[in-house]
Amino acid sequence: MAVVESPVQLLNTLEWTRARGADAADTEVLVLPPRNAGGRGQLRRMAELARDAGHPLHWHEVRPGASGLRGLTALVPRVRRTSRLLIGDPFSRRMQLLLSTAAPERVTVVDDGTATLEFLAQLTRGERLVRWHRRPPRGMRAALFGPIAGRAVARLAPGPGRRVEVFTAMPVGAPAPPEALGGPVADGEPTGPTGEVPVGPAGVGLPVGLEIVRNRLEWTRSAFGPPTVQEGADLVGTSLVETGVVREDRYLAGVAELAARHDVRRYFAHRRESPDKLRRIAADSGLEIMRPDLPLELVARRGPIARRVLSFPSTVVHTLPPVLAGTGAVVTACPIPADWLSEGVTERAGRFLASVVDSAPRESAPGERPGPEGSDCGA
Repeated sequence: MAVVESPVQLLNTLEWTRARGADAADTEVLVLPPRNAGGRGQLRRMAELARDAGHPLHWHEVRPGASGLRGLTALVPRVRRTSRLLIGDPFSRRMQLLLSTAAPERVTVVDDGTATLEFLAQLTRGERLVRWHRRPPRGMRAALFGPIAGRAVARLAPGPGRRVEVFTAMPVGAPAPPEALGGPVADGEPTGPTGEVPVGPAGVGLPVGLEIVRNRLEWTRSAFGPPTVQEGADLVGTSLVETGVVREDRYLAGVAELAARHDVRRYFAHRRESPDKLRRIAADSGLEIMRPDLPLELVARRGPIARRVLSFPSTVVHTLPPVLAGTGAVVTACPIPADWLSEGVTERAGRFLASVVDSAPRESAPGERPGPEGSDCGA
């Protein structure tokens, strides 16, 4: 069973099925839709594709408040019965509640954005899961939920009778020399074919027994495209303003500067961006605002797409390069300058954003193999 809450989680469930050579009919998908209209619309379109691919799929509304909690607990018996559970967002309280009640023999975490990097880092350190842009929760509600979150984290750690894998397109699990970890390799550490140690974000050794399966976006590449590539540049938007990480005035000015400098013609809006902000971007920068009805990986693969795609720190700086490989289009990761960050944003959040850009493949000419360093957009 797969339990998903976003369009990207559902897309990566399809990718996992393809990569593992599994029969779609054997993986039931349970969709817990978000409340925002943009996410729901994309998720409905992805649900159609999942059904077309052969997945049994059930749409389950979970309302906020006590009634929603009752609706969620009604799913517990179904989740308990599954021997293999796929989830997309380990930070989700809804997912943690379900996971804390189950004991599947196999757990698979599929990508739900760059949060995969922070999840692996926190899992390795044995910490309670906290989203990278938030502070640890406090208060009575946090105290009451603490034991549930603790049980969920325990279910996500490999152990006797439980195998855990992470299916990801993010830069984790790549072999690195033992000295890159800053110390000797612990006994029993999983090793690569040359005795190198698979590492996670920032060179942190992954938990013993955790399996990393590379997501190469094979389902997307086979189902769509190749796209028509047109001149100019496209800019991929971000909801960092809406989450309170980035100042809106700095973001709008930066978008205008990028648009003028790089001949940007279209702005692909994130599903959580506010309509007012998008109207200001269109008015100030003259960009055509695109509101994708599917995850950007599918939109880009269907085309048309610009010859150069600019993106602020996000999953797409890692997922679009394989999707667009061989098309002539290149992807450039744009850093977030420190003076864009909102007051009170933690240093941890700033470091995380920088790590997403630094780990992105640098832009390359058609036929070149991307290098290991991120590119600077010059914003």
